[in-house]
Amino acid sequence: MPSTQLKNGDTSWFVHDRFGLFIHWGLYALPARHEWVKHHERIPDERYDLYFRHFDPDLYDPAEWAAAAAGAGMKYFVVTTKHHEGFCLWDSKHTDYKATRTPCGRDLLKPMVEAFRERGLRTGFYHSLIDWHHHQYIIDPHIGPLRDHPDRERLNQGRSQAKYAEYLHAQVRELLSDFGTVDILWFDFSYPKPDGSGKGRDDWQSEELLRLVRRLQPDILLDDRLDLPVDMPGAWDIKTPEQAQPREGITVDGKPVVWEACQTFSGSWGYFRDETTWRGVDELIRTLIDCVSKGGNLLLNVGPTGRGEFDARALDRLRGIGAWMKRHGRAIYGCTQAPSEFPTPQDCRLTYNPDSNRIYVHMFAWPYKHLHLDGAFSDRVEYAQFLNDASEVRMGMDSWHANQLATDPRKTLTLTLPLVPPDVPIPVVELFLK
Repeated sequence: MPSTQLKNGDTSWFVHDRFGLFIHWGLYALPARHEWVKHHERIPDERYDLYFRHFDPDLYDPAEWAAAAAGAGMKYFVVTTKHHEGFCLWDSKHTDYKATRTPCGRDLLKPMVEAFRERGLRTGFYHSLIDWHHHQYIIDPHIGPLRDHPDRERLNQGRSQAKYAEYLHAQVRELLSDFGTVDILWFDFSYPKPDGSGKGRDDWQSEELLRLVRRLQPDILLDDRLDLPVDMPGAWDIKTPEQAQPREGITVDGKPVVWEACQTFSGSWGYFRDETTWRGVDELIRTLIDCVSKGGNLLLNVGPTGRGEFDARALDRLRGIGAWMKRHGRAIYGCTQAPSEFPTPQDCRLTYNPDSNRIYVHMFAWPYKHLHLDGAFSDRVEYAQFLNDASEVRMGMDSWHANQLATDPRKTLTLTLPLVPPDVPIPVVELFLK
């Protein structure tokens, strides 16, 4: 099938659901000091295999993971089938470097997929293009534990990147054939260099890989990390800013595109025992709101422990987000950026549901008595209420305050607020448009 005939996946569910769970889990959970520990500490295979020989997540219960994600209001998940270390969570036919050959002795991916599907979450697979363990993978000077090894050229003798690409494709074929419908495939990542010393589309044989994916799962959503031309038909469905919050909706050639910010609770994707820079519930909720207000999704990461649990810090954040989502989910699901004629008030974000014709005002800072909404708000709002309890928010202000503030009701809709905000992390006012 020529690449020009390839079609993009179906993003309709994705832009509705808005909120997903990322899971980074592998051997790096045992050293518990970053998923790139093999790279950062230049750990050779013979020493890193210590973690392979001791990997035994005896407390792993995927039903608990799925319950935590569903309770937080997440609608899909993406799990690392294989990270850069090369270790595989499923019983792949193409390698012995997998969970079934560790003391764990079982496939960890299939029960996870089943558990999340039972909770109604869609399935996503992260699969690393990089592999620091495979015997055919060419060691380059940029990424990997042997990147600056003095005998790198000798170590590369007899290796074939083309043979590694065959392995990569075979595993992708396996993942897209043996687990039913896969909704998202998240490849990571390419790093081409002008002198050819990095790795990109030729090293992964990305066009052939793309054709394989589109043939096996035509509706699947693909990220943008295969190093394919941005204008190539079917090459990607989702732009994926990582550990950063876009200032505005993402565009390509001036046109809005589907995007998803992927972020962590702290500074690491994998379990990091001693990491202390954990983000609070309020800030995480603001991040989710900010994404949706710009037409994007949020994929929020958990790094399970070596015994197979979400640690207490992660569970605390998920519960906190879930409590807010229980009462405010309809300001997130099915929502997007508000039409331009509705300007965003100070210290707020707006989300908009085009089907229900409602705008949601998320207040990041609580104003004193009044919130002033300019532009089309002045004559387009029929009714206002707090979303958490459906209590009315009075529209307009008395003439005494209006005269003091020189507010023109013909150009401004003023919401009169209580002095004490609702007891929720981020209050939301639901506006019913005429």
